[in-house]
Amino acid sequence: MAARSAPSCHLRLEWVYGYRGHQCRNNLYYTAAKEIVYFVAGVGVVYSPREHRQKFYRGHSDDIISLALHPERVLVATGQVGKEPYICIWDSYTVQTISVLKDVHTHGIACLAFDLDGQRLVSVGLDSKNAVCVWDWKRGKMLSMAPGHTDRIFDISWDLYQPNKLVSCGVKHIKFWSLCGNALTPKRGVFGKTGDLQTILCLACARDELTYSGALNGDIYVWKGINLIRTIQGAHAAGIFSMNACEEGFATGGRDGCIRLWDLTFKPITVIDLRETDQGYKGLSVRSVCWRGDHILVGTQDSEIFEIVVQERNKPFLIMQGHCEGELWALAVHPTKPLAVTGSDDRSVRIWSLVDHALIARCNMEEPIRCAAVNADGIHLALGMKDGSFTVLRVRDMTEVVHIKDRKEAIHELKYSPDGTYLAVGCNDSSVDIYGVAQRYKKVGECLGSLSFITHLDWSSDSRYLQTNDGNGKRLFYRMPGGKEVTSTEEIKGVHWASWTCVSGLEVNGIWPKYSDINDINSVDGNYIGQVLVTADDYGIIKLFRYPCLRKGAKFRKYIGHSAHVTNVRWSHDYQWVISIGGADHSVFQWKFIPERKLKDAVHIAPQESLADSHSDESDSDLSDVPELDSEIEQETQLTYRRQVYKEDLPQLKEQCKEKQKSATSKRRERAPGNSIRLHFVHGYRGYDCRSNLFYTQIGEIVYHVAAVGVIYNRQQNTQRFYLGHDDDILCLTIHPLKDYVATGQVGRDPSIHIWDTETIKPLSILKGHHQYGVSAVDFSADGKRLASVGIDDSHTVVLWDWKKGEKLSIARGSKDKIFVVKMNPYVPDKLITAGIKHMKFWRKAGDVCIWRDIFLVKTVKAHDGPVFSMHALEKGFVTGGKDGIVALWDDSFERCLKTYAIKRAALAPGSKGLLLEDNPSIRAISLGHGHILVGTKNGEILEVDKSGPITLLVQGHMEGEVWGLATHPYLPICATVSDDKTLRIWDLSPSHCMLAVRKLKKGGRCCCFSPDGKALAVGLNDGSFLMANADTLEDLVSFHHRKDMISDIRFSPGSGKYLAVASHDSFIDIYNVMSSKRVGICKGATSYITHIDWDIRGKLLQVNTGAKEQLFFEAPRGKKQTIPSVEVEKIAWASWTSVLGLCCEGIWPVIGEVTDVTASCLTSDKMVLATGDDLGFVKLFRYPTKGKFGKFKRYVAHSTHVTNVRWTYDDSMLVTLGGTDMSLMVWTNEMEGYREKRPCDSEESDIDSEEDGGYDSDVTRENEISYTIRALSTNIRPMLGIKPHLQQKEPSIDERPPVSRAPPQPEKLQTNNVGKKKRPIEDLVLELIFGYRGRDCRNNVHYLNDGDDIIYHTASVGILHNVATGSQSFYQEHNDDILCLTVNQHPKFINIVATGQVGDSADMSATAPSIHIWDAMNKQTLSILRCYHSKGVCSVSFSATGKLLLSVGLDPEHTITIWRWQEGAKIASRAGHNQRIFVAEFRPDSDTQFVSVGVKHVKFWTLAGRALLSKKGLLSTLEDARMQTMLAIAFGANNLTFTGTISGDVCVWKDHILCRIVARAHNGPVFAMYTTLRDGLIVTGGKERPSKEGGAVKLWDQELRRCRAFRLETGQATDCVRSVCRGKGKILVGTRNAEIIEVGEKNAACNILVNGHVDGPIWGLATHPSRDFFLSAAEDGTVRLWDIADKKMLNKVNLGHAARTVCYSPEGDMVAIGMKNGEFIILLVSSLKIWGKKRDRRCAIHDIRFSPDSRYLAVGSSENSVDFYDLTLGPTLNRISYCKDIPSFVIQMDFSADSSYLQVSSGCYKRHVYEVPSGKHLMDHAAIDRITWATWTSILGDEVLGIWSRHAEKADVNCACVSHSGISLVTGDDFGMVKLFDFPCPEKFVSLCFVYYYQFTPNFDVLSSALFPIYLKCFVLISKFFPKLSKSIYFEIKAIRNKSSPSSNTIFGTILQKL
Repeated sequence: MAARSAPSCHLRLEWVYGYRGHQCRNNLYYTAAKEIVYFVAGVGVVYSPREHRQKFYRGHSDDIISLALHPERVLVATGQVGKEPYICIWDSYTVQTISVLKDVHTHGIACLAFDLDGQRLVSVGLDSKNAVCVWDWKRGKMLSMAPGHTDRIFDISWDLYQPNKLVSCGVKHIKFWSLCGNALTPKRGVFGKTGDLQTILCLACARDELTYSGALNGDIYVWKGINLIRTIQGAHAAGIFSMNACEEGFATGGRDGCIRLWDLTFKPITVIDLRETDQGYKGLSVRSVCWRGDHILVGTQDSEIFEIVVQERNKPFLIMQGHCEGELWALAVHPTKPLAVTGSDDRSVRIWSLVDHALIARCNMEEPIRCAAVNADGIHLALGMKDGSFTVLRVRDMTEVVHIKDRKEAIHELKYSPDGTYLAVGCNDSSVDIYGVAQRYKKVGECLGSLSFITHLDWSSDSRYLQTNDGNGKRLFYRMPGGKEVTSTEEIKGVHWASWTCVSGLEVNGIWPKYSDINDINSVDGNYIGQVLVTADDYGIIKLFRYPCLRKGAKFRKYIGHSAHVTNVRWSHDYQWVISIGGADHSVFQWKFIPERKLKDAVHIAPQESLADSHSDESDSDLSDVPELDSEIEQETQLTYRRQVYKEDLPQLKEQCKEKQKSATSKRRERAPGNSIRLHFVHGYRGYDCRSNLFYTQIGEIVYHVAAVGVIYNRQQNTQRFYLGHDDDILCLTIHPLKDYVATGQVGRDPSIHIWDTETIKPLSILKGHHQYGVSAVDFSADGKRLASVGIDDSHTVVLWDWKKGEKLSIARGSKDKIFVVKMNPYVPDKLITAGIKHMKFWRKAGDVCIWRDIFLVKTVKAHDGPVFSMHALEKGFVTGGKDGIVALWDDSFERCLKTYAIKRAALAPGSKGLLLEDNPSIRAISLGHGHILVGTKNGEILEVDKSGPITLLVQGHMEGEVWGLATHPYLPICATVSDDKTLRIWDLSPSHCMLAVRKLKKGGRCCCFSPDGKALAVGLNDGSFLMANADTLEDLVSFHHRKDMISDIRFSPGSGKYLAVASHDSFIDIYNVMSSKRVGICKGATSYITHIDWDIRGKLLQVNTGAKEQLFFEAPRGKKQTIPSVEVEKIAWASWTSVLGLCCEGIWPVIGEVTDVTASCLTSDKMVLATGDDLGFVKLFRYPTKGKFGKFKRYVAHSTHVTNVRWTYDDSMLVTLGGTDMSLMVWTNEMEGYREKRPCDSEESDIDSEEDGGYDSDVTRENEISYTIRALSTNIRPMLGIKPHLQQKEPSIDERPPVSRAPPQPEKLQTNNVGKKKRPIEDLVLELIFGYRGRDCRNNVHYLNDGDDIIYHTASVGILHNVATGSQSFYQEHNDDILCLTVNQHPKFINIVATGQVGDSADMSATAPSIHIWDAMNKQTLSILRCYHSKGVCSVSFSATGKLLLSVGLDPEHTITIWRWQEGAKIASRAGHNQRIFVAEFRPDSDTQFVSVGVKHVKFWTLAGRALLSKKGLLSTLEDARMQTMLAIAFGANNLTFTGTISGDVCVWKDHILCRIVARAHNGPVFAMYTTLRDGLIVTGGKERPSKEGGAVKLWDQELRRCRAFRLETGQATDCVRSVCRGKGKILVGTRNAEIIEVGEKNAACNILVNGHVDGPIWGLATHPSRDFFLSAAEDGTVRLWDIADKKMLNKVNLGHAARTVCYSPEGDMVAIGMKNGEFIILLVSSLKIWGKKRDRRCAIHDIRFSPDSRYLAVGSSENSVDFYDLTLGPTLNRISYCKDIPSFVIQMDFSADSSYLQVSSGCYKRHVYEVPSGKHLMDHAAIDRITWATWTSILGDEVLGIWSRHAEKADVNCACVSHSGISLVTGDDFGMVKLFDFPCPEKFVSLCFVYYYQFTPNFDVLSSALFPIYLKCFVLISKFFPKLSKSIYFEIKAIRNKSSPSSNTIFGTILQKL
């Protein structure tokens, strides 16, 4: 029995020898108290050099590898390794945990750093992406996370001089991070030519954006911003591992063993070479330095800590030593002195003094040491080596006695015999050799019985026997000294062993777990005197067992600290200490042994050393001496709340059934019924498995729960109000200290806790996400701000919440046994208590984790017979209730019982309604207030006990057991129920709402029925019998027992009630004659049990349903089976209809019929409405008959699981429903059609989205089907083939000229036009103008700012602020991909604040993830960046009324909706929005919690409750013929009105979430945009319309959308399509699909076009005028547009009718040539825009078209691999004169030579060719080609431009290039959306850039019938100025396009055009 409880003695960690220097750095600091903090193994150590004392932090479960000190130098953060590593923040003074950060990193936490004020902590993980994470550590919240780098990060630091900036460094990189919002954005450090790209090991930040970093080669790199500005070479001779900044300057430590001190400007002060000091040695390497004042701390690779005083720098003081790297296995203790000996793979043997805690001797051996032993007189020390030898040393001077090598494998164990004559040596080759000590260690015997390596040895006390353990776990015995094996157990029985270190053997059986074969225990040592055994295992755990422990699975106490395997453990010679050594952590732990007698005095131990060290889960309390469990509690622990199907699973199940539903719903389904029902009264209270769930509210109402309903009961009026927010069983309820709010927790896969207001019954907050299966207990804190909850998952998780914010404050695993209650301590806000099966835990909150302490039991009081289920604390005293049915009042110290009340029938007050079922029911809940005691019982009763004694019964329901039987009276408002609780009850449904009668039955029952005259009541029982009782007195009239199985339905025939049909689970129906009391017929033929029976009106026919879903008919009274065609069934008049099968009710079966059964139905007497109940707890109303599958319905949730029965009352005024397992009887009032007050009905219209099409419009369809592509994934826009230029082998040219040559100079590569002037290169490009606006697929993205002076909009990846008066633009350019949405904050506190959302790829929080930028429109400063999990992109953003919250909608498949607190970058709530595209979501302008979303065939009304989002679908029910259309836009009105614009042009008006009217044909086409003017409430709408006299695409409406005024847009388009509207003072701003932004005056309706752009298809063609500031663009929208750069506007546009691909001016500027996509080309005269000539010689697109410089020839290059020449002097007939042959691929660009004789052509296979003009002959002579001077250069190919191809061009191409007119600068555009500036020529590969400019353009092409078909495009021309200005400004432009010829592609064509 002894081993059944853990030993009562105890270990306390006293000292740890060692320091973790290997593979860690910067982990050693001075605290504020001048103590030294560091770590070793899994322990944080705080060492006081003054007192030579250590304190330990032991909150980690594995090796600590990183440490950071808070700026105030008291708190410490440490990070560990492991599968789920965590970070602890702890106090170095008290060594208590302050906070724990977890659940983000994997593998380990490599670095940690606090910011300047210590509020935030950054951590770096060891996962594959080396994630960087920023924490608000006090709240345990992650603020931001980003992938750190592809390779290891070694150091990270906050820039202490710049807020929100960090620097990290590691393998071959350094990164500079900025934190904005929740986005961490890195910039890589640029090494440039200043230093080599190499690994950076450590860093420190200084003022003026300077960063100092230590490199692998010993240099120090100095960074300014992100650029390397200088290096300090040779600072150290090898890698610099550590850099520490302090007030005086910087200290660095390196692998060369030197410490260098530097001043604040990094000038050297001094060098300390530790290798040269007296403690130094060769190979000393510094891993950590800390400089404070005149002291320097140094940690080394070999686990030493030095302290250096600067004045005596050559005398470092050694304050800690430990073993170096390598496993540590050898441990021995001195037999007579307090010394321990250890030996390790670092080849050193060390002797430690256990009293002085110091190393006193050290000796280095030749080989790694694996074991050690000291002989009995303490003179010799034997060491076993890894190579099979052993050495004996003299202990006093460590000199060698003997060295013997008899074996080849490692010696794992050796021991001297107790008499000192022999040494036994165990080897890994399974032998044990015996040596004689006196004979100079001559071998005298060997033991050869083992088959595996030897692990442990022990001698007997008389030195005559040896026992061994081997690797197989075998225990063998040998006779000494010869070594003969002993097999007789008798001989061994009496042997007494001198020591016990073996792990197998009878005496130590208990150290092994019961059912496992593992051998993970490495070492054992027995203490015979104290009768305890200590063990060490592979999990880093030291355990104490009783000795001997004979039975497996003994109880123990456990101690953690070592991180991985503990290799050895030994008692000291006097049993004062235990020494343990760690294998991998090579640390030595010294534990103080505290025997039992000392424990008694231990109460005064300092808190941090207290008994809490035990942390022993399996302590003795698990087998307490309390008698076995009470039966009720046992039942309760067996309850399971798991469900086959949770309500949360329904949406997925419906999705899976979509196909089935599509096929079925081809025919139009019946509408839902006009009637609705409302919950009126619930009989029942959940007492059988819940406790303390009954309270008084402020105003004296009573709140409790039953099924899925929270009930507020008014006892004066006998009425109930209901909270119906839950969708499954509520398991717990508690009330706020102010008694006005209630918290309830429910069952669910991800169960929620609702906090709701008892007055308004509205939810205030919903908490979910941290429990599984259900929430079993909740409690508010005394201040009401926090809530604690307990889950019913396997570890019964305990969570502490800040419920108003909906945030989890902390979470912990509760206990493996069920927890019944949680209570928060009202006096100490951070403490809470949980109690459950055989345990009670006391918790204290610390950051994110709760810590509990064992507390001593003070006394026990006998209060009740049987368990005490409920207690309630009063101001003075307590009240308790128990299983014995007695309520007891106690004084405040539980000394005296003041009064008891027995709950008995006799005590009921005279006027009490209802009946008490039994005396002394078990009490489950008790509460006081309003002068009464409120009592809830297990039997489902709620009673009120007056202090003076009388008891009133308030509410009652059935007891535990399923309830199935239900019958309503034929002419009275009463009903009968029968249940498995063996009672039959009669209930009054009239306003008195009480139980009229109850009768106990011998068996439970499943069905009952009133006779037609209401006098008799038939009841079917579970044993196959049934009885008839008098309906008034419930006394038996008659009973029968003919069947074995339960009776499932029982029915009197209509009329006189002559027959009684009794259906059973035996598959038979018996028909009895009531008068004669005889069975007259049996209905046979059912293949399964009977579920429902109904009579026809005549009493001649029975309709039967069976469990096999058969619908059968039988004739009464004989029971003959009839076959009736389904068409005829309808015509029969049935007396009742409770059937769930047949054509008439086909539609009641849900889409997910496989997982849920419809269990019951009942038809109203007017045959109009069918009510059904199903397994998921839904009550539904259908219109009858419900033909066709999946009928429409109204659905009500109140029952939690199966609804077992539903019945209408005799006059259809009420519906009564029964919940099977929730034991509740619910009464609903029926509200007829038309009667209904305008009140939101709680019903959901239907399972299925409406199948009417929501309308069609091409623009909507296109927008819905767009797939955005992402620049980061770009591929080439042209289908190029071949090897890229920078990868091609260069051909040697024929005459490589010598560098100095007499030949004439090479001609200019390019004709230039500023000859004689000093050529100045272009240094920079600045974006000046953008023509274009993204209107075609975005909406509400044009807004006024600054009272209408400026407008803000977006296109590509740029936000544009455009001044209306001057046309000047400024740009927000921080986005790196297309912007899709834009909104402006309307709150006066946040003036001119804009939010923009962009596309992005997956949501991995890296730089390419979709993000939202919040920025200031005036100074373009980024205020916050929100990286979001909306994969694909963000399609809508909206600010809340206060401006503090931001709503975003994603393009991901779930169309997630997220709410952000944008200033902090914190996500508050997120939820899947809808399965179809959401177009817009907007906050109500007066709310921070209400918003509306619209999209394809849906509108949803949302509420933010805490951190949960609740949604209601818009209900159409009130209007005839209303259908759910696709909704496109939202506006708001007063009194909770919402307006939504639809695809048909109607506007729907909603009151709350109910449709109240429709403004028909508000527009003729879709209403794409709506805008609510906040100042006067007027509403602007914009739609798609053809211009007409009375109509217009823009309308201004009054506040209620009753009157309007239309505005026409004077655009000249056939159809105006408005995508965005905004209203300023007297003006309306309109954005159209045609990329125009128009300002309309409200008074005069005048239109002013502010912005123009191309509409569809990419822009390919670009040409600048030869002499003026004009340029042309040609796009696939079939237009060529002329732009004026100086006036910043479009001058003209020509519609060509076909997509244009290229355009070119003639040299004089009088003609324009345009190449088309269909192979045609056109020449226009500039003056008249008339066609001069056109021709089509090719079938495919023309890619480039060029006039020769002498204006004679026109070259036309096409994708048919050809260039055609035309002679223009021959007039407009344009006959082809010749063409260039053998071009291997399509033509990209062409350039003429200056003399018009040559043409260079770039082709799609990365080849450049030169042809003669006009012959078309191919020129092959390289020398000749080199001598040509070109008129223009637009080629991307050729040696002259090899440098423009970047290293990263494997995915994307350079598309276009242009050399400036000065001939020395070159601009390129590429597929990544970048414009780059180079020097020309640039023949070297990978030349450095002068300038890079990012763009993102998002064209999108769908491949239809193998042709590129533009559905989507971004049009865009950017114009930028070059600086410095040349004689005339040179303009630069870019064109953007992008298409989808490959899965994703994004491109840009930038082309730079000629100088004017």
